[in-house]
Amino acid sequence: MTFVAAYRFEDARRLIIEQVSAARERPEAEFVPLDLAVDRVLAADVHADRDYPPTDRSVRDGFAIRAADVPGELFIAGEVPAGSGATLELLPGQAIEIMTGAVVPGGADSVVMVEHVTVTGDRVLVERTAQPGDFINSLGSEALKGDTVLRAGVRLGFAQIAMLASVGVVEAPVFRKPVVAIIATGDEIVEPHETPLPHQIRNSNAHSLAAQVRQAGGQPEILPVARDNFEATAALIERGLGASLLLLSGGVSAGKYDLVEQVLARFDAEFFFDRVLIQPGQPLVFGRARSKFFFGLPGNPASTMVCFAVFARAAVELLSGQDSVSLPMLESVLATDFKHRPGLTRFLPARVSEDGATVTPTQWTGSADIAAMARSNAFLVADPEKPEYKAGERIRVLMR
Repeated sequence: MTFVAAYRFEDARRLIIEQVSAARERPEAEFVPLDLAVDRVLAADVHADRDYPPTDRSVRDGFAIRAADVPGELFIAGEVPAGSGATLELLPGQAIEIMTGAVVPGGADSVVMVEHVTVTGDRVLVERTAQPGDFINSLGSEALKGDTVLRAGVRLGFAQIAMLASVGVVEAPVFRKPVVAIIATGDEIVEPHETPLPHQIRNSNAHSLAAQVRQAGGQPEILPVARDNFEATAALIERGLGASLLLLSGGVSAGKYDLVEQVLARFDAEFFFDRVLIQPGQPLVFGRARSKFFFGLPGNPASTMVCFAVFARAAVELLSGQDSVSLPMLESVLATDFKHRPGLTRFLPARVSEDGATVTPTQWTGSADIAAMARSNAFLVADPEKPEYKAGERIRVLMR
C-alpha cells in the first residue's frame, strides 16, 4: 500500500468530488408517482407545456385600469373573478374589479390595489398614479412554452414538485438510488436487539450511517458485522464492493486488530488518502477497488457521523445523479467562550438557537459520546489556526 500525506478537510473533500465526478456513470432512470418523488434526483429535463402564465393575470385584488386614466374617478364596468373564462374589454374612463389570479381584461395595462381606492356606488376613486404593468403578471413572464423549467440532476424539493405538477407531470423521471453497502467492524459489536456484555457495544454506527445515506439520496444495505478476522472481513468487503459505494466503520486505525486497509489491499485498492486533519475523524480512508469507491470511517460514533457528513455524503449525492453538491456551512455567533487545541479543524457537537442567531458548544466526553450528538443540531467548526474564541465572535457552523 502507498499512502499519501494527510489532507486538510477542504482538500480531501475536493479530491473526493473530483474523483467521483470523473468516474461516475449516470444511474438508470425510473418513473415514480409525483407524490413519491420528493428528495429524488431528476433524470430528464422538464419543459413548459404552455406559456406561464398563459395570459396576463392580476397579482392583487383590486381594479384593472388604464394607467393614463389615473389619478381620477372611474366607472366600474364589471368584475373578473379568479377562474372566470369571461373576456371583458376595458374602455377609457372605466375600471373593472379584478381578483388575484384573474385574467386582465383587454385594454387594461395596470391594476390598482383595492386598499388604495375609494368605492362609491358604481364609481371608484384612484388618487395615486399608476405605471403600465403594475401588479400584472404578464403572459409568458415565468416561462414560455418549451422552456426548460427543471434540469436533470436537480434534487426535487417541494418547489420542484410544484413545478412538475404545474406542467402536468404525474410520474417523475428520476435516477435510481445508488445502493450503499455498510459494514461495521469489530468483535465487540452486537446488534441493537441484543443485550451487550460489559465489553460489548450495540451496532449504532451501521444504523446512523443508514439514516445519513437515506438523507443523501442513497439506498443503504447493512451487511453483517465484520469480525476481527482477515478472511471473514475480506468476504464481506468483496460482497460490499458489489454495491455502488462501500462504507466501512471501524478497523482503520493503527491497532493490532485494525484490518480494513490490509484486507482492501488484497483487492488491489487504490488509496487516495488515509488521514485527514480533522477531529473527530482523523483516520479516514478514501479509495477505490474494483472500480468502486469506498470509505473507511473511524469507528467512534461521532467520528463516523462527522466523516459521512463532511466527506461521504458528497459521494452519495453525486452517485445518485446530482450535478452539484454543497456543504451547509454558515456562520453564527458564539454564546460562550470556546477553546480548542490548534492544528486540526474540529467538528464539535453544538446547538444552534431556534432563530439561528447563536451557537453553543455541547458538553461532551469525546467521539464516543452518542448522547451529546443526539442533543446537538449542528457541528461547530473550529479553525485549526485559531485556538480561542470569545463569546460574541462569529464561528463557522455545519448544519445537520
